[in-house]
Amino acid sequence: MNSEQDKTMELLTATTPLDMEIQHMEPLDRVNGFDVRPGFYMFDGATPIPRGVCFTVQSQGAVSCELLLYHRKESEPYAVIPFPDNYKIGNVYSMVVFGLNVEEFEYAYRLDGPYNPKEGLLFDKRNILLDPYAKAVTGQSTWGRKVSDDGYRARVVRNNFYWGTEVWPKIPMEELVIYEMHVRGFTMMDPGVSAPGTFEGIRQKIPYLKDLGVNAIELMPIFEFDELSDRRVVDGRELLNYWGYNSVSFFAPNTSYTSAVEYNREGTELKQLVKSLHENGIEVILDVVFNHTAEGNENGPFISFKGFDNNIYYLLTPDGYYYNFSGCGNTMNCNHPVVQRMIINCLRYWVTTYRIDGFRFDLASILGRNEDGTPMRKPPLLQALAQDAILADTKLIAEAWDAGGLYQVGDFPAFKRWCEWNGKYRDDMREYLKGGLWCGKYAAKRLIGSPDIYDPDIRGKDASINFITCHDGFTLYDLYSYNEKHNEANGWGNTDGGNDNRSWNCGVEGETSDPEVLHLRKRMIKNACATLLASRGTPMFLAGDEFCNTQFGNNNPYCQDNEISWLDWGLLKKNQDIYQFFRYMIHFRKKHPAIHGLCSPATCGLMDVSLHGVRPFEGDFGGDAKVIAAMFAGFDSKRKKDDIVYILINAYWEAMTVTLPTLPGDMKWSIAANTGEEGVGYHEEPVPVAQDKVLAGERSVMVLVGGHYLSTESGAKEP
Repeated sequence: MNSEQDKTMELLTATTPLDMEIQHMEPLDRVNGFDVRPGFYMFDGATPIPRGVCFTVQSQGAVSCELLLYHRKESEPYAVIPFPDNYKIGNVYSMVVFGLNVEEFEYAYRLDGPYNPKEGLLFDKRNILLDPYAKAVTGQSTWGRKVSDDGYRARVVRNNFYWGTEVWPKIPMEELVIYEMHVRGFTMMDPGVSAPGTFEGIRQKIPYLKDLGVNAIELMPIFEFDELSDRRVVDGRELLNYWGYNSVSFFAPNTSYTSAVEYNREGTELKQLVKSLHENGIEVILDVVFNHTAEGNENGPFISFKGFDNNIYYLLTPDGYYYNFSGCGNTMNCNHPVVQRMIINCLRYWVTTYRIDGFRFDLASILGRNEDGTPMRKPPLLQALAQDAILADTKLIAEAWDAGGLYQVGDFPAFKRWCEWNGKYRDDMREYLKGGLWCGKYAAKRLIGSPDIYDPDIRGKDASINFITCHDGFTLYDLYSYNEKHNEANGWGNTDGGNDNRSWNCGVEGETSDPEVLHLRKRMIKNACATLLASRGTPMFLAGDEFCNTQFGNNNPYCQDNEISWLDWGLLKKNQDIYQFFRYMIHFRKKHPAIHGLCSPATCGLMDVSLHGVRPFEGDFGGDAKVIAAMFAGFDSKRKKDDIVYILINAYWEAMTVTLPTLPGDMKWSIAANTGEEGVGYHEEPVPVAQDKVLAGERSVMVLVGGHYLSTESGAKEP
C-alpha cells in the first residue's frame, strides 16, 4: 500500500474502547476442545476479531443451538460447539470462539426446538442451516455446477477493501438514465471482454456505458441464489433459474458472478466494479428480492429461515401453510419486527460496505402486507426504510404490485421518499405508440410525468420511473417484431409469461428480410426511444435495446441461460444507427433540464408543462387522438437562459400537419429529432422551422427546441 493507504488503514484500526475490550478478551470456558466466551450480542452473523471469531444468531422458538465448523469443502463438520445455556440472552445466542483462522473453515448451525407444522414450528436438529446474516455462501462459486449436496454453509469475510477518496455521484433521481442489466447475460457473448458473465466483465464495459450516456445501472439480483434450483432439460437444452429471483442469502453476493474465487474476500470484485463506476459518474442500483426466498413452500428445502423461526420469517395460513403472494411458494413476513430489522440491516450493509446507491424492490407491495396478508395503510417497514438515517441518500424504487393481485401504482405508501416503476407508463405508451389512438389521453399524461397518478404537490417530480421495456417482457426489438409471445423453449407449452404485451409485429411475425417491414420496425424503436427520453420522469430501459437485441419472441426467459437471454454484441455494428439515436437522445435529455422539471419558472412566461394536439393547447384529448404533444419550459440556471422542449407524437398511420405553439418574442422552433425523416433521425445542430406548422410523418415522433437563433455563414445554430 502507498502512504495514503497506510494512513487510512491506520485510522481504520485506531484503538477505541471497543477495540481495547476485544483485544484484551480472554477465554472463560472450554467447550468440545475450543476456548470460548460470551460474544457481542449486537453483532449479527460471524465477525472476525483478534484471535478468533464472534458468532451471533437469534431464534425465538429454539431451545438450543449448535455451531458446526467444517474444513473447506468437507461434508462432515470437524467440530460441533453447542452454545452454553448462559450464552443466550433473550432470544440471541452469541459466542466468541478463539483460535480460528477465517481462511481455514466454513460454518453452519443446527437448532432444536418444538416441531408442530400446524403452528408453523419446524425445528429439526437434523437440518444444517445457513446463517441468515452470512456474508458469503459456499457451494456454487462456478456457475451451473453444484459443489456439494450437503447444504449451504457460510464463510467469514474480512471487510478491508480500500475505497480511497471515492466520492458517490449522488445524482438527483430526475437526472438519472437507468440501464437495467443481468450480470451474466450482459457480457457472455462479448468477444472483447476477458471475463464474460462477471462483475469484472461489466467493469470492462464502462467506456461503452459512458459513451452511451447512461448514469445508473440497475443490476438484476446479485444476492446469492441457486441457479440450479429449478434445473430442467427441455429439447436437449439445460434450463436454469437464470434471473436469480430466489434469494438464498440476503447479505452475500453471488460468488458465481466473480471472475476468480475470493475465499474470505467475497465481494472484492463487486466493490471494485462499484468503485470504478462511481469514478466514471455512474450509480449502481440493485434489484433486491425480499418478498420470498429459495426455501419455497412446505415441499421446499430447509436452507435457513425455516429452521430458525419459520413462523416468524414467513406469512402462514392459520393451519401452517405458506401464503403465496409472490408466486414462488412463500411470502416473507416483512413487517414482523425481526424480519423488518433484518431487511433494514441488510440494506444498511450494502450501502455502507458496498457503497450501493439505490435499490429496486421486487414485488414491493408484499413489503406492505400485514402478518395476515392484508395490505397495511402505513407499513412500518416501508416507513422505516424511508426515514432511515443511513439510507437517507439512497434511491428507493418500488415495483408497486405483487402476484397476489395487489396493484399499487400511484398508491404505494411512499412517505415522500419512494419512487415507483410506473407500469401504467409502460402499458399506455406501448398501446398508443403502436396505433391505439383511444389511449392518447392517457399517454399524454404519461408524457408529462403522470400527474394524474403522482400528484406533484404530494409526490414531487421524481416518483415515476418510466419504462417501456424491462427484463420481464419483450425487448424493444421484439415489441415491434411479434404480435404474440413465443415461449415454447421454456417448456411450459407457451402458457407462461404475460399475454398483455401491447406489441405489434409491423406486418410480419418474427424475423423477415422485407426492407419495408425492417425500416418500419426501426422507426418504431426510435419512436419509443425518443418518447421515453423526452418524457418527464426517470427513464429506464433494458440493456441491448439500444442495438435491437432480441429474445426471439420470448417474453419470459427467466430460465434461459443461453443466446435467448445473452446480449448479442454483433448486433451493435449491424444496428449502429439505433445505437447512435439512443446515444443522441440520452445526451439531449441531459442537456435540457426542462424535461426533468428541476428548473425555476421560465423568464419568457411559458408554463412549466402544457399539453397540445394538432393545434396548440388542445390537450383535452378525446377517444381518437392521432397526435399528442407536450411542451416543457423552465429557466436553465447553468446556461442562464430559458430551456424549451416540445415533443410531438403522431401515432396515426398517415402524416399529420401540426400547428406549433407560438413562442414569445423572437424565439423560433428548431427540430432536434424527427424519426419520420430519412437518415439518422436527429440533428446535432437543431434545424430551424420556417413556419408555425410542421408535417409529422406517419407513425413518427418529433422533438423540437425553442430559442433565439442567429444566422451565420455556417448556418443557424442553437445559442
